[in-house]
Amino acid sequence: MNQKLTMKERNVVTNFSGSNLVKSDFAGVTAPKGQFKGSALSGSDFSGANLIGSTFKSSEMRGSRFDGANLTDCRLTALDLTNASFNQTIIVRTNFASSVLEGAKFRGVRMTDVTLSRTDLRKTTFEDCLFDGVDFKDADLSGKCLDGQTFVGVRFEKTALTDVSFKGATFKNVSFHPGFTVTKKYYRMIKTICFDGATMDKLTFAALKGMDANLSKVTII
Repeated sequence: MNQKLTMKERNVVTNFSGSNLVKSDFAGVTAPKGQFKGSALSGSDFSGANLIGSTFKSSEMRGSRFDGANLTDCRLTALDLTNASFNQTIIVRTNFASSVLEGAKFRGVRMTDVTLSRTDLRKTTFEDCLFDGVDFKDADLSGKCLDGQTFVGVRFEKTALTDVSFKGATFKNVSFHPGFTVTKKYYRMIKTICFDGATMDKLTFAALKGMDANLSKVTII
């Protein structure tokens, strides 16, 4: 018997939409282009899983674990990811939109070409992360401590940044856009940001200086 799989068999899309999969074990599975729409996935373990190109939408995923998983080209939309874990997760060209990330933890993650839109990130933890080409759009980072993080080619568009701390952070080619005409309110918000001990390139420095940011303790690189 010929045991060789056909191309069609090797590329079957895994569809778990509309399923009750609470506390399911998906650790280490290979499920590229998987479909997880309208599913109950609270407490499920996706650690080390290959989920490239998968879609998660309108699903309950409280306490789910994605530690070490590959989320390249994944779309995560309208999810409840409260207390989810993303330790050393591969997050490349991943789109997080309109999702609950309260208590979620991103540790040791390099986010590359990622979009975080219409998302409240005030109670999300980011530790030892590198943001490379990340777009924060209509996101809320108010009061966040992002000390020591690295931001390269990052765009903050219509992002709430009141009282954010970037102490000791590194900025390269980072832009801040209100998404509309710059107003006095936006200038006041920029002034509340702490950049003490941060390092940044000349262009980022000039842009923030033009918005009256307090850069007295910033080092230009």
